[in-house]
Amino acid sequence: MPEGTNSHTFEPKPSAAALLSKVDAVYVNGLKLEDPTVELAEANLQGDAKIVELGGECIDQGDWIYDFSFPESEGKPNPHLWTDPKYALCYAGVARDDLSERDPGNADYYAANYDKFETLVGELDAAMRRSFATIPKRVLLTYHDAYAYFARDYDWKVVGAIQVSDFEDPTPRELGSLIRQVEAEQVGAIFGSEVFPSPVLEQIGRETGVRYIDVLRDDDLPGKPGDPEHSWVGLMLFDYVTMTEALGGDAAALQAFQPRNVAPDEADYPQ
Repeated sequence: MPEGTNSHTFEPKPSAAALLSKVDAVYVNGLKLEDPTVELAEANLQGDAKIVELGGECIDQGDWIYDFSFPESEGKPNPHLWTDPKYALCYAGVARDDLSERDPGNADYYAANYDKFETLVGELDAAMRRSFATIPKRVLLTYHDAYAYFARDYDWKVVGAIQVSDFEDPTPRELGSLIRQVEAEQVGAIFGSEVFPSPVLEQIGRETGVRYIDVLRDDDLPGKPGDPEHSWVGLMLFDYVTMTEALGGDAAALQAFQPRNVAPDEADYPQ
């Protein structure tokens, strides 16, 4: 999927069918996030190739969250597990186990990389908790409902999201409700997306006198390929430093955390 693309609406080109017919496994988030990709894969996978839904392996259906952008009436749960580090670690564990089963000769390699990633995630989690403890009020209004699972684990309150279930702008009635919530909750900042600008969020900021921050990245990696920050860890670090500072907290613990690649250099890769 090209960077800067809406993962909820992305449809792979028909030419991707040829590639899918040659692979052993397709790893997807699942939870109905990439339905067009899954459908194309199901139609073209060969032999014992399979689709591995990382999210589906990491959360029970009873723990699914439905919200403003993902109402239960639409049948699609919020799929953004990866903004919560515990689920990202679970994704890595599912990948480790599946790769080890397919490639048992390199199982130790996958296990060692997972162990290093587990340490990295633990460091990030600790830095997040230290920085979040300094925020006077952890309340979120965002462009997109990407932080529901994160909020549940880190004791934040999500008051709403601008992008509703049909991915159009909210109605005037919904907009009015959000403005009233911002005022009632005394929201410290409103968070928009660097990839998908939202004039509606700007309007809410103007009408409520609340600062509008338009640089969050739900799944669009910062930096360039090969950079340490061009990674899940770099993505989370960027977003949570941004949130902490905008809401009046001290992000020193997060800023001290350094993204790094846990895999060995290419020359040491197994053959």
